[in-house]
Parts: sequence; structure tokens; C-alpha cells
Amino acid sequence: MAFLKRKERVAVYIDGSNFYNYLKDKEISFPKGKKFNFKVFVESLVGDRECVSKRYYTGIFRNLDRTSKSESLVRGQQKFLTNLEKDGFSIKRGRIIYDSGKIREKGTDVKIATDLIVGAVDNLYDTAILISSDTDLIPAINYIKYKGKKLEYVGFSHAPSFAMIKYADFRKLLLPEDIEKFKENNI
Repeated sequence: MAFLKRKERVAVYIDGSNFYNYLKDKEISFPKGKKFNFKVFVESLVGDRECVSKRYYTGIFRNLDRTSKSESLVRGQQKFLTNLEKDGFSIKRGRIIYDSGKIREKGTDVKIATDLIVGAVDNLYDTAILISSDTDLIPAINYIKYKGKKLEYVGFSHAPSFAMIKYADFRKLLLPEDIEKFKENNI
């Protein structure tokens, strides 16, 4: 009797703010009418394995100052997140803190760490693909590896996290031309 080998189960975790800030730091822009296709990007990372979940983590903007600029930002983010949900992503919402004119995100790294650990404990995946260079996640990474799970780190070639590389089973460092492949017309 032949046994069928089960496909490797992959869960994808995208730190939205971390991803956005790295693009911004590298001055990778999207001309009007273009957007980044996260669905195709994730499919390229997963390959022929089974994708069991796709999660996108971000702080949620609020229109506290009631300006048209803030309102536009809130509407744009809501539209973006709705489109991700239509593509099968679960949106994990954190908070945005406005501190002396600076915007800081709160709570998303804790949500990512919690989801990594719960997924490992509940045996929801075999491999986690983590698109984040946030080293605050290393204790969670160590734990999932202790539970026998693999971690693939996806970062950026211009600013790799050497700590994340050290703890990952596999790494992919994106070049600007890699990002270009996933730009598409915004319909």
C-alpha cells in the first residue's frame, strides 16, 4: 500500500508597516495607477506548497484631526485592506499612535508573535514565511523552531536583518527588480 505524502503546509505573515517602510527607505515608488500585487507575491513565495493562511498585519489610521488629508489616508487604507481581504488575506489590525507629529504602530509585532506561536502549537503549518525584519519576533521564531516548524525570512537586500537570517531556515532577500515584478495596474 502506497502512502501519499502530504504537501508542505505554509502560513504567510506580512508585517505591513515594516514592508512599506522598507520600500519607502529604498525610494521604491508606485506611480499613480500602479499597486503592489500581494496575492501574486505570496503565490511566488509559496510555490507548489499548500498555503493554509495569509495574514497581513498593520496599524489602522484614524482621522483624528478631521482634515481632508487624514480622511483620504483613512479611505485609501480601508480600500487597500478590503482588496487584500478579497484576495484571501486575513487582516490583523494594530493601533497607530500619533506621538509629537510622528506616527508609530503599536501591537502588530505582538499579534505576529502570538499567531506564529499559536500556529505552531496547534500544528496549523509546517513552515512559516515571515515578511518582516522586526527582531522583536526572534523569541517567537525560536519557539516555533523548538516545536519543529521551519521559518523562511523574506527581507530586503539593501537592509537585511542579520539576526533574522541567523535564525531562519531559509532566507530570501528582495532586490528592487524583484519588487518591480509585482507592480500591476490598479484597476
